[in-house]
Amino acid sequence: MWDAWAAYDESARGYLVDENRTAGDAAAARDEAISYAAYRVLEARYLTAAGASDSIPQFDALMTSLCYPTDVTSTDGESPADLGNLIAAEVLAAGAQDGAREADGYTDPAYQPVNDPLVVNEPGAVMVDPNRWQPLQIEQMISQNGIPVADGVQQFIGPYWGEVTGFALPEPGADGLPVDPGPPPMLGDSASDDAFKQAVLEVIAYSALLDPSDGVQVDISPGSMGANPPGGYGGTGHTTNPVTGEPYASNVVPRADFARVLAEFWADGPNSETPPGHWNTIANQVSDALDPDLRIGGSGPPVDRLQWDVSMYLALNGATHDAAVAAWGAKGHYDYVRPISMIRYMGGRGQSSDPQGASYDPEGLPLRAGLVEVVTDRTTAVGGRHENLRGHEGEIAVRSWVGRPDDTESDVGGVGWIRAVEWIPYQLPTFVTPSFAGYVSGHSAFSRAAAEVLTGLTGSEYFPDGLGEQRIEADSLEFEAGPDDDVVLQWATYADAADQAGVSRLYGGIHVRADDLNGRAVGETCGRAAWAKAQEFYGEPVGGTT
Repeated sequence: MWDAWAAYDESARGYLVDENRTAGDAAAARDEAISYAAYRVLEARYLTAAGASDSIPQFDALMTSLCYPTDVTSTDGESPADLGNLIAAEVLAAGAQDGAREADGYTDPAYQPVNDPLVVNEPGAVMVDPNRWQPLQIEQMISQNGIPVADGVQQFIGPYWGEVTGFALPEPGADGLPVDPGPPPMLGDSASDDAFKQAVLEVIAYSALLDPSDGVQVDISPGSMGANPPGGYGGTGHTTNPVTGEPYASNVVPRADFARVLAEFWADGPNSETPPGHWNTIANQVSDALDPDLRIGGSGPPVDRLQWDVSMYLALNGATHDAAVAAWGAKGHYDYVRPISMIRYMGGRGQSSDPQGASYDPEGLPLRAGLVEVVTDRTTAVGGRHENLRGHEGEIAVRSWVGRPDDTESDVGGVGWIRAVEWIPYQLPTFVTPSFAGYVSGHSAFSRAAAEVLTGLTGSEYFPDGLGEQRIEADSLEFEAGPDDDVVLQWATYADAADQAGVSRLYGGIHVRADDLNGRAVGETCGRAAWAKAQEFYGEPVGGTT
């Protein structure tokens, strides 16, 4: 779309196709060229994808409604349609040789997991290497974007993706990574064993917050949350809204509703866009709020909405593409374990806090009163806190989300004591955990990359009017019943929203701290580089673009 727009601008440069075209009605020519370019790419990408019987007719119908005949396929003429078809052909040709292994069905036969699958419906986790990724075996598996998977054993999606050509990525280093976050903490490593164990405890603690009956209320307004320190958690919010000069109004909700909403909302967007598409949705909402005062870089003369949109999409999707390459490069390189395997494996080994105590193993879970405990005859006695675990004395219990209820319309799983070897994340039973390694978090990388672009594009780190919002309606959760009332997620800055997307994966039980925080760092690098790169194509300085 950018190349089709730029062809009719005197100073802008195309990315793959750098043409200079003239037309009596440049606006109409752009519309036509953009439509054909987008249509041809979408048609090729989705022709053999799940849902093609729905999507392809919709693409055709849209072209018909715009009075653009779909049987115009030439690429060597002077018409805007020819230009659009040419651009699409170049995009598809580039994708066929960019390292994505499209011709091979995006597969990597060379990758083999070192650990045998974890059978989710059976307790425990047997691992050759507890620091490496373990595929899951799920009875009925459905991918994150709703596609049924015939084989119940996960296959690592894209372990080679770090080799794909980027938009603004630096050349790979000696380890083959364009952006190396460094190694994650490792169980049994003298320098990072404790960090590994504390990260596991943290995920269990997040899971213990998913109980709507606990009565705890929290203020989730930007006045109380956000403004995290670089590379960490614990931000206490913003003193005032910089646009209004007034303090942010409080926004008090049940803590468990906030936690559950976070885990579901950020999982893949309100309409299953998956994270890059979710951030395109957010960017469109930002653009709607700013329109018609659209100034690239936040200063200079306003531009029309089409120029704004194609400029934004070039930078934003260049950034999220690079975040995918960099994040999956790390995933393939470090092949890091997920929380479900961590917790089940360590819980099966025992406890690692008391060498003189029962069930000790140096690779066991650390004990923490009220969260991780050894089951004993006393605690399983009538009225004891582990009464429901009678018969499992000597094993490790964790206080956590107990699982999805049978009636998801009216019931919740709640929080209680369960065997560590049966721990599950707050996810659908058909999904459980994504089919690839944990380190680094794709959500964190995508989100921070997008936040950096939106900051550069708008010339401000803050959402329009100093406040971004997303209302989650009552009784809209998919995993279980709730929330009882609407929950309005709020953010002052794009970085606040990105950080929330990252930490949501800890509430959901599918990432640990290192995945999130180092994923943010990867995304920040990708976002800043992509924003700088995109401006090289914008041409004559507009606003603050140079």
